Amino acid sequence: MTKNIILFLLFISSFSIFAADKVKGYVFDETKEPVIGANIYWEKSKKGTVTNIDGYFEIDPPSGHEHLMVSYTGYSTQSVHLDNHDEEINIILKEDLELQEVVISQRNPGTISQRTSVLQSQKITYAEICRAACCNLGESFETNPSVDVAYSDATTGAKQIKLLGLAGTYVQMLTENYPNFRGVSSPFGLDYVPGAWMEGIYISKGTSSVKNGYEALAGQINVEYKKPKTADVLSLNLFANDAQRMEVNADGSWLINDKLSTGLFAHYSNDTKGHDNNDDAFLDYPKTTQLNLMNRWNYESGKYMSQYGGRFIHEERTGGQDPKQITTNPYQIKLKTNRGEMYTKQAYVIGNGELAESVALIASGSIHDQESMFDNKKYDVTQKNLYASLLYEKDFSHKHNLSTGLSLNYDEYKELLETTNYNRREAVPGAYAQYTYNLNDKLILLGGLRADYSSRYGTFVTPRLHVKYNPYEWMHFRGSVGKGYRTANILAENNYLLASSRKINIADNLAQEEAWNAGLNVTFYLPIADKQLTIIGEYYHTNFLNQVVVDMDSDPHAISFYNLGDGKSYTSSSQIEVSYPFFKGFTFTGAYRWNKSTSDYTNPETGKVTRMSKPLLNDYKGLTTASYQTPLGKWQFDLTAQFNGGGRMPTPDALAPLWNETFSSHTVVNGQITKYFRNWNIYLGVENLFDYRQNNPIIDAANPRSDNFDATMIWGPVHGRKIYGGIRFTIPRF
Repeated sequence: MTKNIILFLLFISSFSIFAADKVKGYVFDETKEPVIGANIYWEKSKKGTVTNIDGYFEIDPPSGHEHLMVSYTGYSTQSVHLDNHDEEINIILKEDLELQEVVISQRNPGTISQRTSVLQSQKITYAEICRAACCNLGESFETNPSVDVAYSDATTGAKQIKLLGLAGTYVQMLTENYPNFRGVSSPFGLDYVPGAWMEGIYISKGTSSVKNGYEALAGQINVEYKKPKTADVLSLNLFANDAQRMEVNADGSWLINDKLSTGLFAHYSNDTKGHDNNDDAFLDYPKTTQLNLMNRWNYESGKYMSQYGGRFIHEERTGGQDPKQITTNPYQIKLKTNRGEMYTKQAYVIGNGELAESVALIASGSIHDQESMFDNKKYDVTQKNLYASLLYEKDFSHKHNLSTGLSLNYDEYKELLETTNYNRREAVPGAYAQYTYNLNDKLILLGGLRADYSSRYGTFVTPRLHVKYNPYEWMHFRGSVGKGYRTANILAENNYLLASSRKINIADNLAQEEAWNAGLNVTFYLPIADKQLTIIGEYYHTNFLNQVVVDMDSDPHAISFYNLGDGKSYTSSSQIEVSYPFFKGFTFTGAYRWNKSTSDYTNPETGKVTRMSKPLLNDYKGLTTASYQTPLGKWQFDLTAQFNGGGRMPTPDALAPLWNETFSSHTVVNGQITKYFRNWNIYLGVENLFDYRQNNPIIDAANPRSDNFDATMIWGPVHGRKIYGGIRFTIPRF
C-alpha cells in the first residue's frame, strides 16, 4: 500500500527516463552551451557513443576500471575518472590553444531542428536568445521565421504570438512542460518570462502530444528555465536603451549536496519615461515597472526525482494620453497586476532493466489578479487555476512504447466590467493513452487519444496522429493530423480591446472552439562542401468546426463575439526555410511564409453572411538572419531583416472612413554586436534600424472619448528606432 502511494505521488517533467545502470551525463562548452556530437568512449575498450542535441549521453559501464574519454574537434580531450557510475556527471570541454595556435571550432547552432522528434519541432537555445535584445519571451522570436510577435494595441503594450497564421490563443503555452499563461495572463504573459532566465524554447507546430492536454490547435511553445544543477553559480544581465528603459536580471544556483540543489531568479524592469514621437498626445507605449521573483528546488535520490518552485510577479502599466501634454482630465489606461504561481514535479523510475518505465505527477496552481481602468471603464478580473497530471510510461521494447495518464484543469474567474459580472467556473477532468511504434528509427508512428469532460460543455474526444519517415539520413518526412479544443474567455483574453470606444457585444451561449489541424513537412540535410545545407518545407491547414468569431467588420463602432455556427473558418500556412553555414563561424537562415486565413462574418442586424480574409494579418513574411563569430569566439555580429507583407484592415465606415481598407508591407531590421571576455560580455544593438513606424496608429486620437476613437488598429511598429546596450556577467560552475 505504501509503495502504491509513493508511486502515485511521483512526477516527471520529461518522459525520457533512462535505465539506472548506465553512465549518464552532459557535455558543455565554456559558455555552458551543450556540445552536440561529442565523442564519448572508454579509454581501453574504445566502446562509445555521441552526445545528442542537448549535450546528453548515456553509455554502458565498463567491465573493469577505465577512464571515460570525451573529445570534440577544436577542444582539448578530457579524461574523466569515475568513482561512482550511478551519479550523473557534467563535463566542460575547453578550447584547444596549444602553442598559441589559433584553433577555429565549430559553432553550436542557435536554433536546432529536432531531428529525432516525431513532431515538427525546433529548439531555440540560450545562444540564439542572446542574439537580439531579448529582455523577455516576447522579444525572443525576432530571429525565428515561424513565430510572429506583434503589439495588440497602441496603448497597453499587450503582445500576442501568431503561429501558422493563427492568434496566440490557439498556441498552447507551457513552462517546464505544464500549461501556463492562459486566460487573463495571455495578453501580457510574454512579458512575464525574462530572457535571461531561459535555458531554451521548444516550438512544435500543428497538433501536439495529447499528454499536455487538448488546447494546442496551432502548436505548442514550451519554455525551459535554467536548471539549478547545471546553471552558473551566478549570472547577471544589465540592460538599458536610449528610451531610458532599464532592466536588471540576476540568477544563481547552489548545490547544497549531491542530491539537493536550488536556484533563485530575480528581475526588475523600469520603463517609466514617456515618449510621444508622433505628437498625437498619446504615449507610444505605456510606462511600465515589473518585479519578478522565482525560486526552484531539485532533489534526486536514486530512482526518485522531484522539483518544486514558486514565483511572484508585480507589474504596473500606465498608458494613454501624456499628462504633461493634456493637463486636464487626460484619457489614461492603468493596469496593476499581481500573480503568484507554484508547481511541483515528482517522478519515480520503476525497475532496473534497460527498458524505461516510470510514473510521474505534475501539479501547478496560480492566482492572477488584474485591476484596470480604461479611462472611465473599470475592468477587474481574478483568475485561479489548478492543474494536475498523473502519468505512466513504459517501453515494452525498442519498437513499442505506451503512455497513459489522468489530468485535471480547473479555472475560476471573478470578472467585472463596469457593473456587469461575468463570474464563472470550469473543471475539466480527462484521461489519455498514447502509443508509439518505432521501426528501426526509419518509421515512427505516434497515435494518441484523450477524452475529457467539461463542466460547461460536456464530454469531448481529442484524437491525434503523427508520422515520421526518413528513407535516408538526409531526408525526413513528417505528417500530422488531429483535433484541438479550447474555451474562449472573451474579456480576459481580449481586454486590450477596451482601449477603444467600440461597443462590446458578446453573444449568449458561446460554444467551445473546435478545429482540425493537418500538416506535412519535409526536411533535407544535404552535405555540400563539407557543410550541411538544411531545407525545410511545410504546409499546415486548420479548419474550424466552431470558432468564436471576433467581428470588427460588421460595425465600425462595435466588436461582436459570436459562434461560427454553420459558417466556415480556415487558415493555411506554407513555409520554406533554408539554413547554411557558408564559412567557419558563420550561420545564415532565410525563410518565406505565405498565410491565408478566411472566415464567415454574419451581420447581426441584417443576418447577411460575408466571407472575408481575417483582418490585421500579414499575407506573407520573409526573414533573413545572419550571425558571424570570430575565431576563438571573441566577437559576434548579428543582423536580422523581417519582411512583413500587407493585409486587410477591418471594414471602415462607408460614410466617413477614418482608415484605409488595406495596410502596406514594411521591413524591420535589427542588429547587434557582442564582445566576449572570459566570464562576461558586453553587447550593443539597434532595433528597427531604419525607424519604420505605423502612421497614426490611434484612430481619432484628438478625441479619445468620441465614437470614432480606436487604439486597436495595429499592424506595424508603434515605436521607432531604439539603440540598446548591456553587460552579461557569469561565475561558471565548472
